[in-house]
Amino acid sequence: MVFESIRNESFEQIIYCHDPRVGLRGIISVHSTVLGPGVGGCRVWAYASESDALTDVLRLSKGMTYKASLANLNWGGGKAIIWLNEKQKKTPEMFQRFGELVDRLGGSYVTAKDVGTNAEDLKNVKSKTEHVLGIDGEPGSSGDPSPATAFGVYHGIRSAVQFALGSSTLSGLRIAIQGLGSVSYYLCEYLKNEGAQLIGCDIDAAAVTRATQKYGVSIVPPEVIYDQECDVFVPGAMGAILNSKTIPRIKAKVIAGHANNQLATPEDGEELRRRGVLYAPDYAINAGGLINIYYERPDGIHAQYNKEKAYAHVARIGQTMTEIFKRSQTERLPTHLVADRMAEERIENARKK
Repeated sequence: MVFESIRNESFEQIIYCHDPRVGLRGIISVHSTVLGPGVGGCRVWAYASESDALTDVLRLSKGMTYKASLANLNWGGGKAIIWLNEKQKKTPEMFQRFGELVDRLGGSYVTAKDVGTNAEDLKNVKSKTEHVLGIDGEPGSSGDPSPATAFGVYHGIRSAVQFALGSSTLSGLRIAIQGLGSVSYYLCEYLKNEGAQLIGCDIDAAAVTRATQKYGVSIVPPEVIYDQECDVFVPGAMGAILNSKTIPRIKAKVIAGHANNQLATPEDGEELRRRGVLYAPDYAINAGGLINIYYERPDGIHAQYNKEKAYAHVARIGQTMTEIFKRSQTERLPTHLVADRMAEERIENARKK
């Protein structure tokens, strides 16, 4: 099953982690170390099957390779999952054991936060390995990656608006945000400060209240967010939301947001191009969090985090987006394929050295 899943891919290592004494079932996927160690968070989830767990960790680790490459980081891509059963709760012992198994890889995989993990979990991992980043509250840590991710998305949106609408400002533009979680919350501040009109939705009442009270976001039901009259649509929640059913409903000329894996199929990216909608590839525009933790150790494992340098690098996401848009126009290809090519070109050049 594993070899069948990766037959046409370049995955370097897939490690199954198992220790029934602490209830650990996990998979670590190291997609590429051509540019540097494979870096990516550990996701804790109650998958329906082993096949679902494997598919998720493979897809996510490959995405991290492309994200790091396009962000011009000396990192490769990796990811880990811990597979819980429906009634199982995570424990400190589970993460300590996971840390021991990460440590055995000798730095070829570096773990971090993802869905289902928090700072306490990562501290337990760190008790067994130094190959972990992004622990909020730890000395020398970059902390919560959400503000940096939002900062990068903001610069990406500005570049997309300039390219598609010819506007150097977001003032007066209507921006619809699907999902009002942590990244969207910080993003709203940048957008509001520039004078954008914000529309949003979320299934979490607390997130809705926070966004309306702080930034005056106009709230609509989640099922109608696609139908809003707007200039920019910001996917900020689940993946695969750009599909044959939703794309015809979106009225925006720009789609630029931080959700992962926004395109349900590659064909949906081509459909957006055919409709004249400028799509900002998700892993290119949402790389701010990854760039931020990179500056915990840009020159070695014990380097100190430098926020000024980190955020200057994050801001360059805007330049990367412009390059993608220009190449897409010149090569007459959808933006997601152009972003893939740019990431692959850097990896291939490094491989030849």
